[in-house]
Amino acid sequence: MRLENTIALTYGKLVNEPFVNSFDDVVFEAHKVKRGDLFIAFDESAIEEAIINGAYGVIFDKPTQISDSEIAWIKVQDVEESLKRLLRFKLIEKEIVAYECNEIILKLALQVITEQNFITINGDIRSIFKLLWNVDDSSTVLFCPALSDKNIFTNIKPFIKTTSQTITIMEQTLFETSFIYENTFYERQLISPFFIPYLEELLHLYKSLKINFRLRKFTPIDHFEAVFTNKNFEIKEFGTSDKVLIFESNTTLITSEIKFLQKQANWAKTIYILPDRCDYEESDDIFKYKKESEIINILKGTKFHFALIVGVDKSILNKPLSNQTQLTLNF
Repeated sequence: MRLENTIALTYGKLVNEPFVNSFDDVVFEAHKVKRGDLFIAFDESAIEEAIINGAYGVIFDKPTQISDSEIAWIKVQDVEESLKRLLRFKLIEKEIVAYECNEIILKLALQVITEQNFITINGDIRSIFKLLWNVDDSSTVLFCPALSDKNIFTNIKPFIKTTSQTITIMEQTLFETSFIYENTFYERQLISPFFIPYLEELLHLYKSLKINFRLRKFTPIDHFEAVFTNKNFEIKEFGTSDKVLIFESNTTLITSEIKFLQKQANWAKTIYILPDRCDYEESDDIFKYKKESEIINILKGTKFHFALIVGVDKSILNKPLSNQTQLTLNF
């Protein structure tokens, strides 16, 4: 990559007159720098190591002492934004096509094995950069706008949806499903029947794009996550207690998950613990909380088999209860 192009893409300012005019690669980990690379200085204390390893240029956004006037020093407003712009340009060159999906589909896709020209991304810009910088030309990327910056891409296509039912459920509980897909039986997968329509959409995308894939053993994703507990709310092994807390961090799924529980577990006493900001009226089954500390108190004072807890994750079970009112739990 030529120096003048780098400056233009990053909206940077060259603060010296270097002898170099191009870079071989872009690197932001100093120990991986090779001779001819451009170093993105997320950590300014690593600049010296990058130079020793052969960096031809440094992109930085904090006050930095120029220690080698022969290499290029490029001052930018924000190194993270600069990395995004460089990646965006690279993906344009490689003619990458991106499909956007919701968070559930993305997290299911992360558990499916596909060919190397189909990449599912999740994480911050540095982890995404590692996945995509050297990707094959004309590859396809699947991403979720709620989890990754869509401005990295220019060629974004809508998700290819389907209304057809391609998965046949053979047995199910609230949290496990045995199903048949294309004459293959997948027994006791740790995927709730709630997620099967999302999985069908994902598999339809693979089929539509002619992407080879292979389903492996599913593991729980960070949604509708079942935690079996005892009366002291200590976490027990899956399926070993009759009291289950179901954690959902995404508030947009409240309505669909409540309907699912009302239909699939109508025999059980189910309560719903929601953030105070949610548009639901409190009732015998619906409770509101303003602070996380209130959740355990609600659980301790209420009879239930299942409790859908929205807006937090299971880490609340590991927090000390000393400041919370100790209530008797009645089964």
